[in-house]
Amino acid sequence: METKILIVEDELGLVRSLQDRLRKEGYAVKSARDGVSGLDLATRETFDLIILDLMLPQQSGLTVCEKLRQSGSTTPILMLTARRQTVDKVIGLRTGADDYLTKPFQMEELLARIHALIRHATRQASAASSACYQFGSLRIDIGSMEVSRNDQIIILSRREFQLLRYFVEHRGATISREELLREVWGYVTLPSTRTVDTHVAWLRKKIELDPANPQLILTVTGLGHKFVG
Repeated sequence: METKILIVEDELGLVRSLQDRLRKEGYAVKSARDGVSGLDLATRETFDLIILDLMLPQQSGLTVCEKLRQSGSTTPILMLTARRQTVDKVIGLRTGADDYLTKPFQMEELLARIHALIRHATRQASAASSACYQFGSLRIDIGSMEVSRNDQIIILSRREFQLLRYFVEHRGATISREELLREVWGYVTLPSTRTVDTHVAWLRKKIELDPANPQLILTVTGLGHKFVG
């Protein structure tokens, strides 16, 4: 199966150069010239990597990246920009980008970073596909995104499953609402919201034997929540 790469970049010359080289390397390549069409393409199709320019018409690369992460996308994102300030790099990575490359760049460096990102994502996917957790009668299969108790399937929304997965993978640690909003919801600027508590309450109703007396997801007053399965 071909490895698919999406280029979201408004410089036509650079797009053509990247397309030609990446196709010679054996990648299947698609491109978009603005943030809106790039986000639409990234949402409708599956890609193994997204090369995303920071400064784009209609919608910035930062906004595209943030919206993709909020939607639950885990596709590796390599951000490109002509900017050199450290703050732009930090903002890009906090928004959800996996790597950052400043223009102008050497093609060989870009190819090396692409290869490293795809290899890392493949390893993570392989590990996740075999990860299965058992907490008493509750079974959580990360690969199939299936949760069950005593062999009875528990239906979770995508966000509920993402939240549960984050809790399980960080079990024993007290996780703040701010961390959950960043890591599960993908927010960069943290809104004033009760969405975390609401989703925790919904999750408890589905996975706890007695939601009024939770044994798996505990609230740590003033700090956040903890999964203690």
